[in-house]
Amino acid sequence: MDEDAHDQDSPERTPTVACSRCNHEWDLEYELEELHAGNSAVEQFAMDHYRHTGHYPDDVTPFRVDCQQCPQGEQFLSERPARRFAKTHARHTRHAVELTTPDEDTETVQQE
Repeated sequence: MDEDAHDQDSPERTPTVACSRCNHEWDLEYELEELHAGNSAVEQFAMDHYRHTGHYPDDVTPFRVDCQQCPQGEQFLSERPARRFAKTHARHTRHAVELTTPDEDTETVQQE
């Protein structure tokens, strides 16, 4: 099959991400084609957007991990790394760590 025929038959499937604060919408072709982010393209874009602008795009809310004694917190886009960070920090420092979900549910993680 020639490439042009394939392109005409394929629906546009490049995902997009919008940010109302920036008043802009981006397609994720760069993350897919250049960064080879695959299924993590939206997450990669959201993390990069936060690093460069200080806020997440629309519909992206991170898990927050805040130590009750250390000044800095961390943010993650999925629960597993957030929970791992909270447990590891509590284990190494013996500090209580607050884990907050995107829905604002809060759990205190302490050394076991």
